[in-house]
Amino acid sequence: MSARAVLTTTRSVRRRLDLDRPVDLAVVRDCLEVALQAPSGSNAQRWHWLVLTDPDQRAAVGQVYRRACLEYLDSPGAAGRLHEQDPERSAVQQRVHSSVAHLAEVMGRVPVLVIPCLRVPGGGLPEGNQAGLWGSLLPAAWSYMLAARARGLATAWTTLHLAHEREVAEILGLPADVHQGALIPTAHHTGTGFKPAPRQPLDEVLHLNKWA
Repeated sequence: MSARAVLTTTRSVRRRLDLDRPVDLAVVRDCLEVALQAPSGSNAQRWHWLVLTDPDQRAAVGQVYRRACLEYLDSPGAAGRLHEQDPERSAVQQRVHSSVAHLAEVMGRVPVLVIPCLRVPGGGLPEGNQAGLWGSLLPAAWSYMLAARARGLATAWTTLHLAHEREVAEILGLPADVHQGALIPTAHHTGTGFKPAPRQPLDEVLHLNKWA
């Protein structure tokens, strides 16, 4: 696959995750090797990666995720409540809402769950701008997802479980100075391949030199 093809067809896959086909851990490791080539602030490389394959661990995290997801789906900011005044975009949002609800029910059964984490000196997160902090982890997590796509795997990006981050940390035995950045279900996918998603025209969001 070309770089453009990988970048434009790496979708958040929720309904089409194959829950029954095992994922070769060697392939996941290969994707993480790619992820470790991403940039990090001061080249500190404070990232850590939890890869969950144990059924009990996956089920336990899945239960927390389901609870967090149901809270989200009932909130004003849920996907299905966005763009209600635009029939075309609302229809897309309703499909996203439905797929999020589906993932909530099956998260604990996805063959591999990957949780990218940061180890923060002193343990506490800094006040104010944290862009540099999370910018030292999230590009690597995205690289993992791109590498998985290139190898025929499907993933989804979600952070909903972070509403109960400490509970998940206790399940996983995380030290107090380790903070989770995302939850990435990883599986083979059902059906055919993926295509680019509808997006706003570039000129509606592009600003040259200044906002106006």
